[in-house]
Amino acid sequence: MSTLTSTPGSAVAADPGVPTVRRRKNRGNVRKRIEITIFVAPALILFLGFVVAPVILAAVYSFFNLPAAFQWDMLNGDRFIGLDNYIRAFTTPEFIQSIGNTFVIVVASLLVQGPLAILIALLLNRRMKGRSVFRLLIFVPYVLAEVIAGLAWRLLLQPNGGVNALLEAVGLGALKQNWLADPSIALFTIFLIMTWKYIGFAILLMLAGLQGVPEELGEAAAIDGASWWQTQRYITLPLLGPTIRIWAFLSIIGSLQVFDIVWVTVSPTVRQMATDTMATYMVQQGQFAGQPGYGSAIAVILFLISLVVALVYQRFALRRDLEGAVTSGVR
Repeated sequence: MSTLTSTPGSAVAADPGVPTVRRRKNRGNVRKRIEITIFVAPALILFLGFVVAPVILAAVYSFFNLPAAFQWDMLNGDRFIGLDNYIRAFTTPEFIQSIGNTFVIVVASLLVQGPLAILIALLLNRRMKGRSVFRLLIFVPYVLAEVIAGLAWRLLLQPNGGVNALLEAVGLGALKQNWLADPSIALFTIFLIMTWKYIGFAILLMLAGLQGVPEELGEAAAIDGASWWQTQRYITLPLLGPTIRIWAFLSIIGSLQVFDIVWVTVSPTVRQMATDTMATYMVQQGQFAGQPGYGSAIAVILFLISLVVALVYQRFALRRDLEGAVTSGVR
């Protein structure tokens, strides 16, 4: 008499329901891929069409001497000039000055807007009457469009505008200036306008970060005899570090690409003398001076500088935050 034996493997193989389960699983995977493709495709097409393609075209155009109307033939050897546009850029004093102005704005934003935003956020995070109103008033300038804000300040800072009239009314007429017409102070004035415009966003980020600081730590420090400022210095600010680093990254990238307020607020003559940034210089040369090839080279340089700064900052400043945000080993 023979004994029938079976193994788990043979039982599974003999089970007619297994192929059906596998087919259903495969159909589920295909359906998931189709759904992902449907939802991702529109955003991917827009990204390729409005971000990647312009960058590639700008890189191509930068090697050519293009006429203003872009009516050109890439096969025409007379149009191809190689790296001449880049050499011209780095040997032009106006472009070197625009790089310097841009980095002045970057550094000033970090050194002035950051500490000021942290201080105001710490004050607004305390229980006080009218706190919501103060938060709203501080954030309102950020909501305004850059063009509207620039035009408004351009009117206020005219020689006979509201700012000089106010200084005259309070007995400070000696401080009256041609705020936007004097090249020696025009860049400083632009930075003050940018601080008024964007500090609300920095304060909002800091306030959001402060919500993640446990109140129990401050209460424990107070019981141990720490003052309010000591609590902020040794407890609140270290815990606010990730928020500060994220804000600094956004501020750096935004300052490198600043365009609207400078372009709208300052007249072309003063802008070219004292306040041109890389973005305004690019538009001036590429569009209004009829040199799209040269303007494309400036755009590529601006893109590469922003990319390098972003990668370096991410590598050395955001590395710890990014590593902490990634969950690994989860199955």
